Amino acid sequence: MKVVIIGSGNTATVLGTKIQEAGHTILQVVGRKEEHARSLATALHCSYVTKWTAVDPAGELYLVALPDDVLYGLGAVLSLPGKLVAHTAGTVPTGTLREVSNHCGVLYPLQSLRKEIRPFPEIPLLVDAGDRGDRTRLLDFAGTISKKVSEADDALRLKLHLAAVVVNNFSNHLYTLAADFCRQEKTDFSLLLPLIQETAGRLVHYPPGEVQTGPAMRGDRSSIDRHLSLLDNYRDIKELYSLFTNKIEAYYRNGENSPA
Repeated sequence: MKVVIIGSGNTATVLGTKIQEAGHTILQVVGRKEEHARSLATALHCSYVTKWTAVDPAGELYLVALPDDVLYGLGAVLSLPGKLVAHTAGTVPTGTLREVSNHCGVLYPLQSLRKEIRPFPEIPLLVDAGDRGDRTRLLDFAGTISKKVSEADDALRLKLHLAAVVVNNFSNHLYTLAADFCRQEKTDFSLLLPLIQETAGRLVHYPPGEVQTGPAMRGDRSSIDRHLSLLDNYRDIKELYSLFTNKIEAYYRNGENSPA
């Protein structure tokens, strides 16, 4: 398929690379910042433009990897009647780009994407479109660049996006706080990496609720109190520690939530 990539950030870079590796033709990169657009176009061996009036009309799929707020007004500056146009946002409705084209949909990568981190990870793709034919085309295309492709309407994508924020963004913030604590306490954060990897790896084989460990799970008040005392100078971590401890204790106090 002949593809035009609209955007030049993390999502555009990772998906553009995956698309090219799958044997599709990248015709053009469209970017607001010339430096970024040129850099991605060079990597994808295609042309680039920074003006909406110069978008290549020969594309078969226009993949719009732009910030969510930009998507809502895109129809005012870009018109591609009859072309298949798909955005990559998790929480933006499927029909948002209808003013750009009557053939519009979604190709949402359910993954944390950073263009500088290689190799690129496996990327589940969630697909939707208002028209059944467009949905089929997007599903077929998605299947060429990912082994995990699913249909997902606006409501399902929103739920999965929320869950993704919890498991990815929130957990990474906890890692950040722990790393700050280790640095200030002159402790090596890298010693925790095998633990992080082991905990995440267990989820491939077990439900999260069955592999919970720690003092809150055990009801170990002595350890909890000593931890809280150690955190007197770390207000944010102490607040979160208390909150999570209380939530874990409450969750497993109910027999229905206890591991078998």
